[in-house]
Amino acid sequence: MSELTEWAYPLAESLLAEPLPRRWKHCLGVAERARTIGPVLGQDAELLEAAAVLHDIGYAPDLAKTGFHPLDGARYLRDVADADPRVVNLVAHHSCAWMEAEARGLREELEGEFPRDDAHLNDALCYCDMNTTPDGTPTNPVDRVNEIAGRYGPDSLIGKFIRRAEPEILACTSRTLERVAAAKRQPM
Repeated sequence: MSELTEWAYPLAESLLAEPLPRRWKHCLGVAERARTIGPVLGQDAELLEAAAVLHDIGYAPDLAKTGFHPLDGARYLRDVADADPRVVNLVAHHSCAWMEAEARGLREELEGEFPRDDAHLNDALCYCDMNTTPDGTPTNPVDRVNEIAGRYGPDSLIGKFIRRAEPEILACTSRTLERVAAAKRQPM
C-alpha cells in the first residue's frame, strides 16, 4: 500500500463502517475492482484505488449536507481531510455525477468547485463502481444500473438519472475494458 491508500482506507472506514456497513462493503468492493485494473494505470493505480474506497463517503451522516453524495464527499475531502486534489475531483465526478447534479440543480456548483479531468481515470472509477454490487461483490454494469433503478424506483430522481446515465456508464466501462485489453496486448 502507498501513503495515499494507507490514508484513504482508514478514513473511509471511520466514516462508513459503523453507520453504513453495506456502503462500506460496497466501497471495499469498488477498491478491489480498482486493484484488478490498476496495473494498466501505471502511476495512477493508487490514486484510483484511493478514490474508489472514498467515492461514497458523502453518504456518511456527518457529511451529508446537500444530499448529493459526490459533492458532499468531495467538499469534506477538500475542506476537512486536505486530500490530494485529484482524489477529490474523482470523488466529485464519479459515475456520471454531473448528470445527477444537473437533475438536482447542482451542476454549476459541482463543476465550479471541482474540475472534471483525467477522463481515463473517471472512466476507470465508473467501471469499478458499476461493476460492484451494494454488498461489494462483482457484477456487471447492466445489472448494476437495473439494481439502482429498482432500489430507488423508476420515477425517483435517482431512477431517472441512472437510466439517463446508462449509455455513458456503458461507454465508460467499454473504454476501460479497451484500455485493459490494449495493455495486455503490449509486449513486456
